[in-house]
Amino acid sequence: MHQQREPSASESYFWPSVWAVALHILIFGMLFVSFAMTPDLPEARPIVQATLYQLKSKSQATTQTNQKIAGEAKKTAARQTEVEQLETKKIEQLKQEAVKAAEQKKEEAAQKAEEKKAEDAQKAEQKADEAKKADDAKKADEAKKTADAKKVEEKKLADIAKKKAEEDAKKKAEEDAKKAAAEEAKKQAADDAKKKVAEDAKKKAADDAKKKATDDAKKKATADAAKKATEAARKSAEDKKAQALAELLSDKTERQQALADEQGDETAGSFDDLIRARAAEGWARPPSARKGMKVVLQINMLPDGTVTSVSVSKSSGDASYDSSAVAAVKNIGRLTEMQGMKPADFQPYRSFKMTFTPEDLAP
Repeated sequence: MHQQREPSASESYFWPSVWAVALHILIFGMLFVSFAMTPDLPEARPIVQATLYQLKSKSQATTQTNQKIAGEAKKTAARQTEVEQLETKKIEQLKQEAVKAAEQKKEEAAQKAEEKKAEDAQKAEQKADEAKKADDAKKADEAKKTADAKKVEEKKLADIAKKKAEEDAKKKAEEDAKKAAAEEAKKQAADDAKKKVAEDAKKKAADDAKKKATDDAKKKATADAAKKATEAARKSAEDKKAQALAELLSDKTERQQALADEQGDETAGSFDDLIRARAAEGWARPPSARKGMKVVLQINMLPDGTVTSVSVSKSSGDASYDSSAVAAVKNIGRLTEMQGMKPADFQPYRSFKMTFTPEDLAP
């Protein structure tokens, strides 16, 4: 409800001023009407002011006349007084009526003012109610618009969230698929690696077995060749010695020298085979080795069969192959079979050259 407006100072004095003016007009009007309605009084006789002197003697007629005149004067004075009193009473009555009427008018005006005030208040209240209803309607409309806008925004956000969730789900599915593929690939790689390791191990075992069999065969062949060479050298030396002794006994000097040279060559050939056989035991074929390669080695030995030095006299053209041949001969260390040889028989092995080829050194 709207607050009632307080009247201004001019409005507060307006109606009382109006009522005061109206009341005075009414009083004067009533006075005018009362004077107009007053009955006509007999024309006042002129008042004769007389001075009575008491005479020592007067007549009865004079006395009666004086008494009559005094009575008339008294009546005239009483009538005048009555008229004046009546006028005064009327004026008082009119004043009272005017005051009463003014009070009644004031009360009516106050009542009307109260009624108008109540009416204005009711109208203001009604107007306030209407304004409140309009404001409530406006607020409701704004609230509805806000709610609709909020719903639209919420739907928009929900759509965005849904789209993002779908994209996230799709992305996760792709990542899971990639991860699964990677895991599968990793597992497959691990399985392949295991298979390869197993195959490599199997192959290595087979190669090791084959190499061991080859090495055993080489060792046996080397041992057999060494034994055979030693035996052949020993037998040849004995035979040659016996033959040389016989030739010496026959005093044929030239023949003796020829036999000695032949004996030395055969002994040298036997020890050459032994050196090649021993070198084959410690030789590691390089990947670049090919058939037909040749390397000439310069070998120095001591009388007890110890190899003191090995160097390349003529390269094969492949440094790896040359180095492997040098290392193989050095790995012999010492040929115990050469111990006990005569200085003359050992002399060719103090410093000599030997040719190595892949056929000489089996893989």
